Formats: sequence, structure tokens, C-alpha cells
Amino acid sequence: MLPIIKPEELINLYQHKNLVLIDARTGPKAKENYSSEHLAGALFVDLETDLSQKSADPADGGRHPLPDIATFAELLGNLGIIPESHVVVYDDKNGANAAARFWWMLRAIGHKKVQVLDGGYAAALAAGVPVNSGSEVTVKQPPYPHTTWQLPTATIADVAEAAQNPDALVIDVREAARYRGETEPIDLVAGHILGAVNFPFAGNLTREGFYLSPTALKTKYKQALGNRKPENVIVHCGSGVTACLTILAFEQAGLRIPKLYVGSWSEWSRSGRPISTEI
Repeated sequence: MLPIIKPEELINLYQHKNLVLIDARTGPKAKENYSSEHLAGALFVDLETDLSQKSADPADGGRHPLPDIATFAELLGNLGIIPESHVVVYDDKNGANAAARFWWMLRAIGHKKVQVLDGGYAAALAAGVPVNSGSEVTVKQPPYPHTTWQLPTATIADVAEAAQNPDALVIDVREAARYRGETEPIDLVAGHILGAVNFPFAGNLTREGFYLSPTALKTKYKQALGNRKPENVIVHCGSGVTACLTILAFEQAGLRIPKLYVGSWSEWSRSGRPISTEI
């Protein structure tokens, strides 16, 4: 199963009893927007409280550290998600933001049947996916069966080593201006990890906000990787969220999933480690 699903395909899934639809839209009015209108049957998750567990200091884990896996497993149970569920998640960021993070977390806990809606909420509306308002009824389940996070992650020490290793690759998916240090709208320091290369996440998408074809994505990233082994590739962003969009692109391309540096720039930039503003 490809990790991306078209809105037209979602419409056909509504007849399946195992479908669980998740609304992962973000922003200060996300919950209010969900209550006003959402795709029919969708249940809401919050990036800040459900998909991350904030530390007292972003220097320890960044702005969006992963929650405890048992806490996430309980959330999945409350959403009615069981191993047999076909989960589809969307947000309003076209190529996906928090939706890709939820996808990564589900895959990391061991769930196989999960897809991100291509084009997000706007594309779904344009395709005629039905909408609803208010709340939705779900049948709660026990916490999702889990042991440990099963997808690879990298620590700040792993990143420091990889960034100076020609056989490894650290990919920074932030916008080029942030990578170059020309601007930094969120974190305290501008620039990038010395040795990291820049492949902005928007490069995974068409002008209309849909994912490039698997073939185009594979060509792009195979060229970037060269002869490097997939286990030596680390992807990061500002806080471990949009990096998941590029990891999603890797899987869409049929490539092995690289490591996620969850702390990302929000942790690195506060660590006193080397920072570059040169390309």
C-alpha cells in the first residue's frame, strides 16, 4: 500500500467498516475549525497535545518531542484504532504537516494500514468528499498493542557524527532561506547544521500541492543519496514535524525510510553545537 491516497479513493473507502479518518489540522483555531466543519466521520488530533509531549526546555528534545509511546497507544485506542484499521489522515497544509507526523507515529508504533490524504482538506472538498460539523461518535478500544518505536530515529549525537561523515547524509527540509540563515521566524538562531544539505519539503510537491509521482520522487532522492546506505540518512526540519513529510516521500518513492531527528533545528540551535550560514 502506498502511503498517499487520493481524495477520490477516500470516497470509495467510506463503505469500509475498518476506516478511521483523522483530522490533524493545526493552528490556534484548529479545534474550532474542526467543530465548524470537517470531513464526515473524522476524529480530531492535536499536534501540540496529542502528537508531542513538550519538555520544559526545547534544548532538550526540541519543540515537538515524541510523547511517551504508552500515552500514544492510549490515544489510538480512544480513537478506535486497532491493528486492523485502515487509517487515513489529513490536514490543511496540502503536502501534509501534522498529518505526516501522525502517519510516521502510526508506522513507528507498528501500524501498517495508514495513508495521508494527497492535497489535504481543500483537495478533499474539491473532490466532493462529504463533510460534517460538531463531534463524531467512535467506539473506544483498549490501548494499541505496542512495545517500542519501530522506525529509526537519530539523537543529537548521531546527527553530529553523521554531518561530518561523507558516507552519511543529513537532510534539512526547511525552506532555503532558513537553511541559509537569512531568516528564522520560529527558533532563536538562524542557520543550519554544519554539513547538512538542504532539500526543502516543498520540493516533494507539485505547484498544486500534490505529491510528485513515486517515479519522480525516487529519481530525486536516489540522486541525492548516491551510494550511501539508507541507514546512514537522517532527516530533520525545525521541530520534527515537516521532516515526516520528506520521510513520507521516501516511502512513496519505494525507498527505505530514513532516520528522523525529532529534536531537529529547535534542539540543535540551542545546544551550542556548530552552526553554519553558508551554503
